[in-house]
Amino acid sequence: MRTVFLGTSEFAAGVLERLAASTHRPALAVSRPDRPKGRGRKLASPPLAKRAQTLGIPLAQPESVNTPEVLAQIENLRPDILLVCAFGALIKEPLLSSHPMLNVHPSLLPRWRGAAPIERAIMAGDDRTGVCIMQLTAGLDSGPVCLAAQEPIGAQDDYGSLAQRLCVLGGELLVQALDRMGGGQQLSFQEQDESQATYAEKIEAADRLLDPVCTAIELERVVRALHPHIGARLALPDGSMLGVHRARAMPALDEVEVRQGELSVHGEHLLYGLAGAQALELLEVQPAGGKAMDAKAYMRGHAF
Repeated sequence: MRTVFLGTSEFAAGVLERLAASTHRPALAVSRPDRPKGRGRKLASPPLAKRAQTLGIPLAQPESVNTPEVLAQIENLRPDILLVCAFGALIKEPLLSSHPMLNVHPSLLPRWRGAAPIERAIMAGDDRTGVCIMQLTAGLDSGPVCLAAQEPIGAQDDYGSLAQRLCVLGGELLVQALDRMGGGQQLSFQEQDESQATYAEKIEAADRLLDPVCTAIELERVVRALHPHIGARLALPDGSMLGVHRARAMPALDEVEVRQGELSVHGEHLLYGLAGAQALELLEVQPAGGKAMDAKAYMRGHAF
């Protein structure tokens, strides 16, 4: 089938790569414009744009995908279908209804509609998630679903490991849907149960902060959910932030005294004290302005 692909994130880039290797290679990839990034505020391309260029797929990066110019560009390609994955911008009429449109969403809808479904599933302690192929509608990830597959969330999974598996799964499901359509089969769509909908809100600065009022299990999930792409952090007494890349929940400590909201060293362990005499063991950290290091290296360079 002749396709146009809209996406932005690294997840979308992985799905694009699978699509490019199929008989449904996109005639055009549409992504967001380059934006300033990092401390130097240099212009950086979205992951999808970089992958499209590597794959030799024509690329458009308009400020808005809803302009007459973009619509005309897509119309000129005469696509059979438009494909969307983690695009991150609202698609409005008339583009929304101009062609059949499928969306790749990394959750088991209607659970975790929205911007951060993988992160929120890990944070919530879900034991499984998945990918849905759905019809894109004006609502937030509320369209009917034609294909879905589950993926377990392991106790050691972080965003990086889980997103990679879901990306592979999403690419395979999308190609499967297109193969069926290209072969003349009718896809069967099922409406979502609105009463079961939950929402995966965008990750904000407050979501990154490890709150010592929370349990150790909850904070371990936050660290895993935000690694390696965003990163969790905790506030130090001097007002700086300590990045936390890997951590492990500790049970109630009978023989070790910890203070809520403070770091302490016990043997070879760097602990962050929590409520209820619990602690989060920090395994890999990153001081402000520094590089990531294991806890032992951090302890050698700091007095406690």
